[in-house]
Amino acid sequence: MTTADAREAARRIEAIGTGALWIPETGMSKDIFAHATLVLSWTERIPIATGIANIWARDAVAMQNGARALGDAFPGRFILGLGISHAPVVRRRTGGTYDKPIGRMREYLDAMDAARYVGPEPAQMPPRVLAALGPQMLRLAGARAAGAHPYFVPVEHTAGARRALGDGPVLAVEQAVVFETDASRARELARTHMAGYLRLDNYANNLRRLGWSAEDIAGPSDRLVDAIVAWGPLDRIVDRVVTHRRNGADHVCIQALSVDPQRIPLDHVAELVTACR
Repeated sequence: MTTADAREAARRIEAIGTGALWIPETGMSKDIFAHATLVLSWTERIPIATGIANIWARDAVAMQNGARALGDAFPGRFILGLGISHAPVVRRRTGGTYDKPIGRMREYLDAMDAARYVGPEPAQMPPRVLAALGPQMLRLAGARAAGAHPYFVPVEHTAGARRALGDGPVLAVEQAVVFETDASRARELARTHMAGYLRLDNYANNLRRLGWSAEDIAGPSDRLVDAIVAWGPLDRIVDRVVTHRRNGADHVCIQALSVDPQRIPLDHVAELVTACR
């Protein structure tokens, strides 16, 4: 989005009454801390969460001290979601290898905790959540963070994630939605969204752990499309959100897909937020 469009959208999302606004970071996107600072400055109440800040994009000191600066400037409104990324992304970005992701994340968190800072400490350090799919990363999120932010998951994953995390940590699950009742059009948009993710081992392996077949993933099958992307009339999408909550999610992050990714269907999002209250 342009700056003007993003500012308008952020203010509209805040006015809708959503619990948080999640913003992404990819290898080709806006820097997550610059982006978060802008969105925080455009809004007054809504928490801004990074989904997710890539640990390969900056060292642990920069990550921790960036969070400290935003925690001081915008008390109680910044959530640091961070993640280990994916092997192809890491190879392109650093030329390095992607191995032992759990150990790498643990070392990174250690370095964050040890980071020195000469600025004023925030009254409350912004909470951090880990992008987590498998049981080991979920357990690490429960032990070393405020919780987990699973992405690209069906509802059955949420129940397992809650068991791995335990009762205390926050479970903030992403759910893609298409506000379209025609099955062909909805699934076409969903498949376009899913195509790149299904080529990444982290997501494909997670689906295999949940029992999805190679044929489901390669297709992807209609059944898998429907499990990953909620579509249809409002009550069907509401049911998906409610099912995540019943399975243990504390917060459901809605990613509203549209043909034009620069135009979020905010009227439909507002109806969904109201219906889920």
